[in-house]
Amino acid sequence: MKSLLTCCLFLFVISGYAQENLTYQKPHQNILELAEAPLAPSVRMDSKGENIVFLYRSAYKTIEELSETEMRLGGLRINPVTNIGSRTRYYTNIEVRNNQKGNPKTVAGLPENGRYANFSWSPNQKYMTFTNTVTSGAELWVLDILKASAKKLTDAKLNANMGNPAVWLKNSEALLVKMLPENRKALINTKEAVPTGPTISVSEAGVKAQNRTYQDLLKNPNDEHNFEQLAQSELYKVTLDGNTSLWKSTAMYRGLSFSPDGNYVMITTIDKPFSYLVPYYRFPSETSVYKANGDLVKSMLQVPLIEDLPQGFMAERTGMRDLNWRNDKPATLYWAEVLDGGDPENKVPFRDEVFQQDAPFTGKVSSLLKTKDRFSGITWGTDNVAIANDYWWNTRNTRTYLFNPSNAKQEPTVLFDRNYQDVYSNPGSFVYTKNDFNEYVLDVDSNKAYLIGDGYSDAGKFPFIDEMNLETQKTTRLYQSTLTDKVESISSAISAKDGTFLVRIESKNEFPNYYIRHIKKRKSLTPLTTFENPFKSIQNVKKEVINYKRDDGLDLSGTLYLPTDYEKGKKYPMILWAYPREFKDKSSASQNTSSSNEFTYPYYGSPIYWVTRGYVVLDDAAFPIIGEGDEQPNDTFIKQLVGNGKAAIDAVDALGYIDRDRVAVGGHSYGAFMTANLLAHSNLFAAGIARSGAYNRTLTPFGFQSEERNYWEAPEIYYNMSPFMHADTMKTPLLLIHGEADNNSGTYPLQSERYFNALKGLGAPVRLVMLPRESHGYAAKESILHMLWEQDEWLERYVKNKAVVTTSEDTMKE
Repeated sequence: MKSLLTCCLFLFVISGYAQENLTYQKPHQNILELAEAPLAPSVRMDSKGENIVFLYRSAYKTIEELSETEMRLGGLRINPVTNIGSRTRYYTNIEVRNNQKGNPKTVAGLPENGRYANFSWSPNQKYMTFTNTVTSGAELWVLDILKASAKKLTDAKLNANMGNPAVWLKNSEALLVKMLPENRKALINTKEAVPTGPTISVSEAGVKAQNRTYQDLLKNPNDEHNFEQLAQSELYKVTLDGNTSLWKSTAMYRGLSFSPDGNYVMITTIDKPFSYLVPYYRFPSETSVYKANGDLVKSMLQVPLIEDLPQGFMAERTGMRDLNWRNDKPATLYWAEVLDGGDPENKVPFRDEVFQQDAPFTGKVSSLLKTKDRFSGITWGTDNVAIANDYWWNTRNTRTYLFNPSNAKQEPTVLFDRNYQDVYSNPGSFVYTKNDFNEYVLDVDSNKAYLIGDGYSDAGKFPFIDEMNLETQKTTRLYQSTLTDKVESISSAISAKDGTFLVRIESKNEFPNYYIRHIKKRKSLTPLTTFENPFKSIQNVKKEVINYKRDDGLDLSGTLYLPTDYEKGKKYPMILWAYPREFKDKSSASQNTSSSNEFTYPYYGSPIYWVTRGYVVLDDAAFPIIGEGDEQPNDTFIKQLVGNGKAAIDAVDALGYIDRDRVAVGGHSYGAFMTANLLAHSNLFAAGIARSGAYNRTLTPFGFQSEERNYWEAPEIYYNMSPFMHADTMKTPLLLIHGEADNNSGTYPLQSERYFNALKGLGAPVRLVMLPRESHGYAAKESILHMLWEQDEWLERYVKNKAVVTTSEDTMKE
């Protein structure tokens, strides 16, 4: 009788049209047990692998924390009371272990009920700073690694509104710290302030500003005032004994970085005018170099407001960009400049040129190299050896150049020229080491460098370490993992010359742990951590990566989990969870990077919880969308999407595990968009779960996801890909979930609200759950447990207990 009453109440709740007064719910005990499992600590290790800092936190914030005062300005979310990001994830405990052995030590001197963030190693790695947020603001603390003790350096006057407020001096004895200015003006309560006039935006004729649909932008003069006050800081020099002295007066400081020798500091400040179209990082800015005592050396760069870039993902502004220090020189700046006017449509032999200039920045500016595509960074090595990279999104291509920084006339050697989506051919990343300036540079030993690669192939993941002769460009394999029942990842080199590397090893039921691998010794592994599996109830779940084909012959894959109570021969309901990805070639799209030996980790957004509720789960199912040559992926988006979904169901059905009439599909963000389209354009699924998606692409008219074309260039693409436009064809039950404070570009909460109203108006079975205070990803424990409850109740009604209906309809809807 009790279960019947519960069922009747649930049917009443779900079938009603009006809003519900429903408090936060908790999911079934099987799910709750997994959701409330404690997190293993985060690990911060020094470059030698000797000292480890363990950082502990809860998996969730609380709804009370999310309800603290928040201002959304210029793309930032700020707590104006504590002057730190309002969405900051805090750690609550710190432990330290020295010399790779023994148990971690509790750090002495920590405050009670601490909320820690913004951890930063000192250059010599003897110390680590962090912020502690209290009710009135944020304090700066320092951790002595060897002593395992912490102490407070400043009062709660930090300005951490734009990230970490503290930068170490190179001597590791002091820091430059952004502090609240004494003369900061009072903030305006924009909800109560009486307007002094309308808000006016102006566009000049002929000037295009095709910007993405950013959120949290400035909206009026009151917002401008508040942003300026919250962005302003004074810079103080703070020593490790707590002495503070004013170093630079009030400005909107955005970036601080010391030269490798510590004699100069480069500072970027935000200027006016502000913008209502773009976030703060595209506001005007000035970058200047100062001596370590604060004296101005030179204003290096003035960047105007960036609202009107050319169209395309590879568009860039003109002038100096990516201004940074050479890690291998005492004080040399380098930067890139466009050679194509910043317009991807211009055809030129080289897109970018890289320059450098030595301190005191009054001498000759010299060219280092030109890149065929858009410059994307340099790994510095020696006077004669450096590695540069470029890329081009439209072709998914990247190049790696070996060049001589001391001889611009010497032609760079292209080491790799490849499709960056082709993971099977990835040669790996070059190994770094620390130099005398405590900066990371290319590890070069007698003209030999080292590469660490993931080693993906059809056979699985077998990471490797290669040695490259930089003269001949030939590589020699020094090590490749042979583990077949576990998965190894090579994190970094402790000493490539000595053959010691930091690795992480896991299996499907063994939590990832860290080791030092000695590739030159018989005793190959030294354990560093011993974290236990907190998810005991699913540690023995049957898990495999299945491979199958789409109807056009494309190879696909997904990770399949069977229910914890699986019985051979029984047919189970299934949940398919996925996220579409765009490719320019079929070969890359068919590659598999999943492994059945990866640890089974049910994070908050995962569908894996439902193996405990009697469901088969196909997670991370491949949903490639391909457009080769001149064709764009989205030209055939719907057809490929449905083909992916059908292939996945066919593959699991062929294994005999599922009742194909009881299959649900779900996804988050672009996965939610996928879900709505699959329900609108196919009859494959019994129900869907769509979280934080966008459903009307005319509301993102200047591009979305990997679509560069604007609405007026491809109106049929925007129309056909919008589930909102096809709401009249959608009759499959859909659960919509969205954070009320979503900050992601394009996924306004309005997207779910209007889609719900359309479906409701047309009589489709749909439920909309708006999570208070939540952003694009969900954080509060109350929200996440309720989300899990909503999903479980939806699946129980519309999938597991769905009445089987025989249909002769085709897979694709007309």
